[in-house]
Amino acid sequence: MKKSILTLLGLLLYAAAVPAQATKATASGPGMYTTVGVAGSWYRSDYGNSNLYGPTVYVDAHFHRYVGLEAEARFLRWGGKQGIQQNTYLVGPRVSFRPQGWVPYVKMPVGLGTMRFPYGYGNGQYFAMAPGAGLEKWISNDNIHIRVVDVEYQVWPQFTFGTMKPYGISTGISFRVW
Repeated sequence: MKKSILTLLGLLLYAAAVPAQATKATASGPGMYTTVGVAGSWYRSDYGNSNLYGPTVYVDAHFHRYVGLEAEARFLRWGGKQGIQQNTYLVGPRVSFRPQGWVPYVKMPVGLGTMRFPYGYGNGQYFAMAPGAGLEKWISNDNIHIRVVDVEYQVWPQFTFGTMKPYGISTGISFRVW
């Protein structure tokens, strides 16, 4: 009986001394981070049925591994008939569906759309919203993000000649800066 009690007491003391949790994290995610990127864009404009091309710059600030804010500036300067140009300056929420690797996401930025009309006859500034979605691939220890595709369907509800709905795609690369 004494031997059993001593064995049980020894096991209890041993169990109390052994840590129950791992000393290193078994899984980790990116947490808060910010990336800055550039992309090339192709858009189909309602106005003049033009195909417009140009660069895009964007910043993604993620407050949580899945939820963040995206700001983008798109300069569609080439391809427009008779000098048509469209620029957008948008910011809004972005939700990612995975924390790393292949990362699908949706976004809903809103902001300002500017239009240069044909032959330089005039310029306009309009409210714009651009629901969109995309897919990124994180590489190089998750510090480089390849924007495989980003699709947007813009709506300019107050456009001079009725609601304008340009749509397009972008592809690019971003780098984690924080």
